[in-house]
Amino acid sequence: MQTAKTISIEEIRELGANATDAAKIHRILKDHQNTPQKCWQELTGQVLHPDMPAGLHQKLFQWVYDQDEKFSEAPPAWFPNSYTSENSNLKRFMRKKNFNSYQALHHYSVTQRPEFWNDMLHELNIPFDTTPQKVVDVGQGLESPDWLPGAKLNIVRACFTEENSQTAIVYGKEDGVLQGMTYGALDGLSSRIANSLTNFGFEKDDRAAIVMPMTAEAVALYLGIIKAGGAVVSIADSLAPAEVEKRLKIAGTRMVFTQDKITRGGKEIPLYRKLLQAEMPQTVILPEGNDVTGDIRHNDLTWKDFLVKKESFYPISCQPADYCNILFSSGTTGDPKAIPWTHTTPIKAATDGYFHQDIQQGEVVAWPTNIGWMMGPWLIFATLINRGTIALFYGAPTGRPFGKFVQDAGVNMLGVVPSMVKRWLETGCMQGLDWSSIKLFSSTGESSNPQDYLWLMARGDYKPVIEYCGGTEIGGGYLTNTVLQPASPSAFTTPTLGLDLVILDENAEPSGKGEVFLIPPSIGLSNTLLNKDHNKTYYTGLPKPDENWEGTLGSLLGEQTVALKNPPILRRHGDEIRKLKNGYFRAQGRADDTMNLGGIKTSSVEIERLLDMVEGVNETAAIAVKPASDGPEELVVFCVLKEGQSTGTTELQKSFQDRIKKKLNPLFKISDVVLRNSLPRTASNKVMRRVLREEYERNS
Repeated sequence: MQTAKTISIEEIRELGANATDAAKIHRILKDHQNTPQKCWQELTGQVLHPDMPAGLHQKLFQWVYDQDEKFSEAPPAWFPNSYTSENSNLKRFMRKKNFNSYQALHHYSVTQRPEFWNDMLHELNIPFDTTPQKVVDVGQGLESPDWLPGAKLNIVRACFTEENSQTAIVYGKEDGVLQGMTYGALDGLSSRIANSLTNFGFEKDDRAAIVMPMTAEAVALYLGIIKAGGAVVSIADSLAPAEVEKRLKIAGTRMVFTQDKITRGGKEIPLYRKLLQAEMPQTVILPEGNDVTGDIRHNDLTWKDFLVKKESFYPISCQPADYCNILFSSGTTGDPKAIPWTHTTPIKAATDGYFHQDIQQGEVVAWPTNIGWMMGPWLIFATLINRGTIALFYGAPTGRPFGKFVQDAGVNMLGVVPSMVKRWLETGCMQGLDWSSIKLFSSTGESSNPQDYLWLMARGDYKPVIEYCGGTEIGGGYLTNTVLQPASPSAFTTPTLGLDLVILDENAEPSGKGEVFLIPPSIGLSNTLLNKDHNKTYYTGLPKPDENWEGTLGSLLGEQTVALKNPPILRRHGDEIRKLKNGYFRAQGRADDTMNLGGIKTSSVEIERLLDMVEGVNETAAIAVKPASDGPEELVVFCVLKEGQSTGTTELQKSFQDRIKKKLNPLFKISDVVLRNSLPRTASNKVMRRVLREEYERNS
């Protein structure tokens, strides 16, 4: 294997570097051949730039780190700098609390949970109508904590602590024209919506659904419904009518807000007409243009007929445990769970945004998403409570118009999903754009690919990717990164502040690889489900942890619960995680996507990471199926080829098998390869392996 010691200038030039850059690269490789981190810092700081070929970045990264065992699993591609060390939210908070290391801060956040969350109430400037008697009461057990007992609040008030004249939302369509909405204008529009709801008989605790794209009006609707004391029912506009109807009924929805149509890339999608195939309550139709197009049902309302002019409305005071939002799990493994967010859940989203995505006052935050997926509400609360600016693109985020929007809007924190990044890399659509305003990326929704994410970091002129793994029932993340720790592509560095976890093997013993279990309590963790038994879903049948078990960063479970005077318990989450040699983590997919191949457990994600790198392959999905004659599970791979590729399944199966044999385990045998034009995905872009499994079994 070639290494930094043996590479020549000619080989560097063959990867796309010009003569001058190739000579600089060769000199740096030679000067720092025994100090890989220093070598990479000099390459990224002095030579490499975003428009150099992706292959050059990737090959250099490989050459620098391949021969160093210390970095074999998670080589760092970005390192903390003077800005993050001095001016990040995290560092400022650590100075205020006199913590000399991130580990010390995390230890405090999980061993002194009431004190930590009280700090966050002050740090985020959460306003109350009636102050809480205490931060948390766990008299009913750690699985049923009572947060902020005695308090009265409406969390929307926390979204409007910024000056009225500052920009709350910047938005743009595919034509490239940018528009803005100030905090004052957003407050006024959301108040008009709250007044309009009240005029139509909407009462406290009533529920209204939003089934439309993420627009400035959708954000105002979201805030206005909660202002009026109600709960938003979040439903993705891409869902089929039957799925929409199911969610409306589960949530007990009184009113629906949607859009007449959606235009993307010149294509018109009649959204309201599609939804009429479902049984819906009274619906308000917003126009994509100036006026609603097409006929509407009797008793339905246009936006103009619904909206009153009165712009003042004091948010209805609520109990902390009152619902503000009802969201639904993605449904990758069965029927969606109806998960209520309370008026305390957004505090978790804002805390994560403050510490881990480092959202600061006035910064522009873009994350292509939808109200129907938890990252839509997360984006609203994490940005506005931290007094930032939400950036919304009214189009598909997979092409150059979105990249130009990121450039022109001056986005500082760009959220992504891995399949989106893969598309950017494959098409080269972001070439030549200036993304220098970006200070960091953040990624969630599915497991990422290290090669793709090295390219993403390079696209931002080497900025960190904050991997972010969590769930709707958490109100944010449980595993992530920080700007104070070196970033390795597709690797996590830490549990989120205020949360900890343990990894257990199949024998329910602490392990470096296995299923992850959370250690409650934390603001953000759900206490109820509308359509399932919450206790059974998250707590029943779990092992009782030993108080001497260590959490992720070393604090003992017994130590973690001393302040709460309760023995530790575990909360089921369902992800598979592997701890790497340097203490970082790699996501292995869902526990329910775990396979038993030849008596050895592995995850779909682990296999897919390898197979996605085979030449000509766009993406894969690996599933395990029971053969008709019973017996061990068999590995089946669904494959989407890159455009223009025509490889046959026999040749593909051989290539896949060779790669698995060399890189993973020679005992894992592929029984079948199935070609598809695309993979089925949820509204939040997760691959629905359950659908593929059912399809395969049906056709076998």
